[in-house]
Amino acid sequence: MDAVNWNYPTAIRFGCGRVREIAEICRNLNISSPLVVTDPGLAQLSMTDSILETCRSAGLSVGLFSDIRANPTGSDVDAGNRICREHAHDGVIALGGGSALDAGKAIATFAYQNCELWALEDIGDNWKRADQHRILPTIAIPTTAGTGSEVGRASVIVKQDEPRKVILFHPGMCPASVVLDPELTISLPASLTAATGMDALSHNLEAYCSPVFHPMATGIAVEGIRIIHDNLEKAVHDGSDLHARGQMLTASAMGATAFQRGLGAMHALAHPLGALYDAHHGTLNAVLMPYVLRANRDAIEPEIITLSRYLALGAGFESFFDWIVDLRLKIGIPNTLSELGIDESRMTEVGEMAVADPSASTNPIQFDARQYREIGVAAVRGNLSG
Repeated sequence: MDAVNWNYPTAIRFGCGRVREIAEICRNLNISSPLVVTDPGLAQLSMTDSILETCRSAGLSVGLFSDIRANPTGSDVDAGNRICREHAHDGVIALGGGSALDAGKAIATFAYQNCELWALEDIGDNWKRADQHRILPTIAIPTTAGTGSEVGRASVIVKQDEPRKVILFHPGMCPASVVLDPELTISLPASLTAATGMDALSHNLEAYCSPVFHPMATGIAVEGIRIIHDNLEKAVHDGSDLHARGQMLTASAMGATAFQRGLGAMHALAHPLGALYDAHHGTLNAVLMPYVLRANRDAIEPEIITLSRYLALGAGFESFFDWIVDLRLKIGIPNTLSELGIDESRMTEVGEMAVADPSASTNPIQFDARQYREIGVAAVRGNLSG
């Protein structure tokens, strides 16, 4: 696998072993005291120790913060902010899956800000409330191929007192440098490889189906879906396949790049479900995917037929739909929300929250709360007939 450098939408170093360049990247960004932000599980692994030792050997004053939940909360970010300030860190190395990357970006953005965390909720021009010069540079190192948060300008953080997932946005939140090293994903269990890979598929697919005019994002989404079509099963069933792992890392970054075009009902539902039930985001998107596709069919059928032909699946909506259902089965994704411990009791509330979620604004059909509730109920019951 060749080592290459890309610069879209940010500086990306791709290839096996590239994580060993972390000290050089810090120096290039004038970071002398980085804070490694990761989750409690990764904090115990050798890859984290290796990054810390590489930084120390290069004379960097490196720290570690790992008190982050699977769905990071405002209190998690506040705790990281305090550590960052107390030790005068001047940059963040965000290492891990979406939770660590989102938390790391939020800490880099807010540790030295004068505005509160929720002031940058992705509504209108809220992002202008932040002082760009107080945002620390972030180096993002994903260990899963799913969220694409490493190339995103937003973080999703749970506001516990409501509770709901809040999208925080600022252009300066986009990491200054990204390392896509397939070797770091080898230890990811098959179940998480499947769930995060389906998350990457949801990003590419919802971006592709968005009604927003952005041909560059459309093209990226189509190729991202093809890469996932060709590699996700391989990565799940043979975790040591570095080529498939690298391709999935690429597709994940492509999905987050493509969703400059917007997302849709999968995410509009997954966000409240994740906030209310503390369920894994990628798994939620994976379960919801066929139910949302069926609900959106009237608005997206021509685009899905084109995509199905490109993937050599056939010339119809059902050909693509059947591939999605079959793929989920082959890689062990649950068919229903009930298998995740989610019932119908709060679906009215979920529907109301989904309508208010920013992702709903670019769904091909503007569903109301009742329609979102119906999609959620169908996903609980396993009703794929539409």
